[in-house]
Amino acid sequence: MKKMIEHQIVSILKKLKLIFSLKICGKYGIGNSTFYKWREKYSGMETSDIKRLKELEAENRKLKQMFAEFSLKSQLQEVIIKKF
Repeated sequence: MKKMIEHQIVSILKKLKLIFSLKICGKYGIGNSTFYKWREKYSGMETSDIKRLKELEAENRKLKQMFAEFSLKSQLQEVIIKKF
């Protein structure tokens, strides 16, 4: 077996990973773009991490809604004060 240079090894591993990923996508009927989005978002996560992520996203949505309502209420109060 001939000796490989590190960049050749990395290149080969990337190609094999890509081929394997595309086969998995085909098996489950997942598009490549979906696979890459999922990989970017969930890479290296455990199921408990995903559960925590969902909880944080829900909390963030709730806080954004609360802020929007508070901001709107504040703006309405400013308009009322300016009118009188």
